[in-house]
Amino acid sequence: MLSTLLQTTQEGAEVLTDEESVEKTLSIIELISSGGTAGQFIIGVLFILLVGAIYIYFERIFAIKAASQVDSNFMNQIKDHVSNGKIDSAQMLCAQVNSPVSRLIGKGISRIGKPLADINTAIENAGRLEIYGLEKNVSILATISGAGPMIGFLGTVIGMILAIFELANAGGTIQMDVLASGLYTAMTTTVAGLIVGIVAYIAYNHLVVKTDKVVYQMEANSLEFLDHLNEPT
Repeated sequence: MLSTLLQTTQEGAEVLTDEESVEKTLSIIELISSGGTAGQFIIGVLFILLVGAIYIYFERIFAIKAASQVDSNFMNQIKDHVSNGKIDSAQMLCAQVNSPVSRLIGKGISRIGKPLADINTAIENAGRLEIYGLEKNVSILATISGAGPMIGFLGTVIGMILAIFELANAGGTIQMDVLASGLYTAMTTTVAGLIVGIVAYIAYNHLVVKTDKVVYQMEANSLEFLDHLNEPT
């Protein structure tokens, strides 16, 4: 009988625990809606920044990936054409390959016959334009990574001000539901701002690494082309 009583008590406690856990469960939508108008506005702004950061990241990562694809035999063909005096064939090959490397080499080929310093300068100028194109909109990610947490902290301050305002006007009676609204605004905007900042920061640094690899590839091929021009005939 004692064991039956203990089992019944344990089952009752489990049911009570389950009910309490269900009552304490709060969905993300409910959490955002509980933050008031100020919290919802700031969450909306952060959501737009997050969508923008994700779009810029994938748009740039595909562009950088396409720019890094260069045929391993490309430079060998260029050097063969230049060595045999087939400048037009070399320029045609560069025009057929749509990549930063081909455009740099094409710029250098168009200057063949001039001093090597002039060819090097032309390639460097073209390289700056290519790097600028690769880094298009990447600075926006850096801005979002810094602005996201700041906007979230702004919501934190607004939420705390609302909570303190309700406490000051409670007249000795604290209404927890009204107080909770300000606290929800403070906490949800902080979390949302940090999430946006972390995502944008990781995306920005990943794009910087990928861009550096393409820049190194351009520099290596440009030096190979200039060294070939400098070889004694």
